Amino acid sequence: MIELQYLGNKDLLKMPKTGFLASNTIPSETVLRCYDWATKMRQQNRCVMSGFNSKLEQDVLHFLLKGKSPIIIVLARKFYKTTPTEWVSSLDENRLLIISTSNQQRQSRQSAMERNFFIADICDELLSVGVTDSSSLIKLVETFPEKTTIL
Repeated sequence: MIELQYLGNKDLLKMPKTGFLASNTIPSETVLRCYDWATKMRQQNRCVMSGFNSKLEQDVLHFLLKGKSPIIIVLARKFYKTTPTEWVSSLDENRLLIISTSNQQRQSRQSAMERNFFIADICDELLSVGVTDSSSLIKLVETFPEKTTIL
């Protein structure tokens, strides 16, 4: 495992953190519940931590970026050469932390799994969406049952 790299406000790690991980395949009725959840997190100024990689995770990030709540993005790859434009104002507002857990050019299945375990380990509670017996997220649920809610 490489040394973690950080960009942004490291003090966000001291806050209570809610992890959010979603499978790539989600039933449509669950998607709307996640949008409502993201809106609630934004309104409550809860710190949400995720890889924001799957389509649903990206949608949740979009909701969170529209508010003022703290966000921790954990990459399963090295930092982007240029920070995505939609993240810049949140960095400037000191409410965003980006963590890189891998020095790989692109995310791999293995680096994504390591990133997800990192998130599950340091968050205070974890919302896992679209977990099935064949999902890679099932291992997280089994490892961290006391902090995991499945939607």
